[in-house]
Amino acid sequence: MTHRPHITEDGVSAETAKALRAAMLRLFAGKPQRTDGRLTKENLWREAQISRATMNRAQPILAEWNAHIAENGKTTVGEAHRDAEISRLRKRLADKTRQCTLLETRLQAAATAISALHHHNEALRAELAARTGTVVPLISPGDTATPRPRRGPERRDRP
Repeated sequence: MTHRPHITEDGVSAETAKALRAAMLRLFAGKPQRTDGRLTKENLWREAQISRATMNRAQPILAEWNAHIAENGKTTVGEAHRDAEISRLRKRLADKTRQCTLLETRLQAAATAISALHHHNEALRAELAARTGTVVPLISPGDTATPRPRRGPERRDRP
């Protein structure tokens, strides 16, 4: 005759109840030993190393499982941290995108203003040259060149 283990109020043997509760704690803590850590009943019975049928007989333990899942959701500690990090990074990306859009708009406005000023300067140089016969060269910052009167082609002195 085979020895049948004593069934506890959990509907399973004390050893099985202990294994199920330990598996639950590992899964809830995000420290699985035998599964991928997702909070599923399949992972629960696999983590406890018992059969699905045995897990299904442990109704009080499954009620604890269901209550925890209802209260805390199906995300593990690691998944919650990952989701929070993703959320933080998405917000940061949205902020940087807005900032880039603003700077791009400012850059386009500055380029337009610079182009308008360049064309205005060209027109003023042309007008000045027409009035005075003086060519006004473009002066770079730091240059000390001064405008000189326009004469015909420059003569080179011969040695």
